[in-house]
Amino acid sequence: MISMLAAAGLALSTIVIPPVADPPPTGQITIDVVTVNGSGCRAGTAAVAVSPDNKAFTVTYSDYLAQVGPDSRPTDFRKNCQLNLKVNVPGGFTFGIAQADYRGFAHLERGAKGTQKASYYFQGMSDTDQRTKTWNGALSDGWQVTHKTDVASIIYHPCGAKRNFNINTELRVDKGTSDPKKTSFMAMDSTDGSIETIYHFAWKKCPK
Repeated sequence: MISMLAAAGLALSTIVIPPVADPPPTGQITIDVVTVNGSGCRAGTAAVAVSPDNKAFTVTYSDYLAQVGPDSRPTDFRKNCQLNLKVNVPGGFTFGIAQADYRGFAHLERGAKGTQKASYYFQGMSDTDQRTKTWNGALSDGWQVTHKTDVASIIYHPCGAKRNFNINTELRVDKGTSDPKKTSFMAMDSTDGSIETIYHFAWKKCPK
């Protein structure tokens, strides 16, 4: 009996309790778009906004579409966007990204294929693992991809440092065996603001 209790105590002592993120700060958070590069987000076609509860921020694109078909240019099959953001947070706090939700619409003819890629990282630090999702036609519907990071694996902005936040995304369409007279496309844009990419903050208090 003693040996069983000892074994149970040892097992309990080796359980690792994952860290818990702190509540978001109540002060104002703003995001400045420092640079915008890429065929999927020409100047003036990407906007960033912080949610009122400081739990997330959204990126809205107005001209982010990759396509193949009779009216497409040779370079239209692939579109990409690189955003460099300065996130201004109240003193004493730092942040990471716990989850990213990407949304859009796809029309893929039978035999065509669409691909979405995304990654993000702090300037001067290692890139996140690039996530890739592929859809096969026939398809004509909205799409969504969620990239979730375990709490223990979230990378936080170093306290006291000044490092911008970089977001890289890409859309690609392959016509495959589809009818060359028909158009296939993937979009991550919205003319009415209803399609947004959402990045969910994870907050931590910096050591005093």
